[in-house]
Amino acid sequence: MAASPLNPKSHFHARSKSLPSRPHPLILQCNEHLERLRASHETSSSSSLLNQKLGGLQDLHECVEKLFQLPLTKEALHHHCQENWVDELLNGSLRLLDVCTATKDSLLHTKECMRELQSIMRRRKGGEVELKAEIKKFLASRKVVKKAISKALTNLKGTTKNCNISSTNKENQTLALVSLLENVEVVTLSTFQALLHFISGTTQSKSSNWLLVSKLMQTKKVACSQLVDESEFAQLDEALQSCMFSQTSKFDNMTKLKNHLEKLESLIQDLEEGLDFLFRRLIKIRVALLNILNH
Repeated sequence: MAASPLNPKSHFHARSKSLPSRPHPLILQCNEHLERLRASHETSSSSSLLNQKLGGLQDLHECVEKLFQLPLTKEALHHHCQENWVDELLNGSLRLLDVCTATKDSLLHTKECMRELQSIMRRRKGGEVELKAEIKKFLASRKVVKKAISKALTNLKGTTKNCNISSTNKENQTLALVSLLENVEVVTLSTFQALLHFISGTTQSKSSNWLLVSKLMQTKKVACSQLVDESEFAQLDEALQSCMFSQTSKFDNMTKLKNHLEKLESLIQDLEEGLDFLFRRLIKIRVALLNILNH
């Protein structure tokens, strides 16, 4: 007797291989956050825009955290746990935590030196000698910060990615997931790079920034940022130098320095709050990824 076309086993087998043709709504939502961040990378990175980018990253990674709770994400990671792209997700999550930590540390170090200098300026004890000694100490600390930032950026240049999913895999949801997570790391690293250059007070050309990200991620989907405005950190460096070495009015130099310190204090607080929130989110995402792979 011929096999029935309604054989339950064959029917179940056929259905088990069918997959949604469209990505999950949460993937689409994450991609919307990505598009907004890409658009922001096309403009110069002022302090206000960098704060906006941090807010956008927070929204993006909050969405990614929800994505790791989905059964389809857990199933994809379990099914492909031996593939290179899964290892790269782990490496990428650690890379993001490292560069976020470096950014937080550079802000903290600068803030601590600022408070010491502001304290001396308020007390006005020890006169010009003590003040110049503290300014000299601050300038030295800025060199330490810039050296640490340079090292962090160099470490990023030395990394490569190979997240390509196997060409035999035709699962639309998995392909969409891998593409999304690759792009999340691209945009996040690019924003951190802009922040690090901003804090160091250096400018970043459009071409050099993109070459770094392109080499790291092997993709050309993300526009890069270009720092054309002098950052508040660069302005502070100039004010410190003027107080130490300029022959112009000491009163004017001190007034400018005081104004720069007050302005930067508020900016650092905003950046720190944004980075702290993002750091906690990055940790949650890494923990979720490890939990999925270990169970």
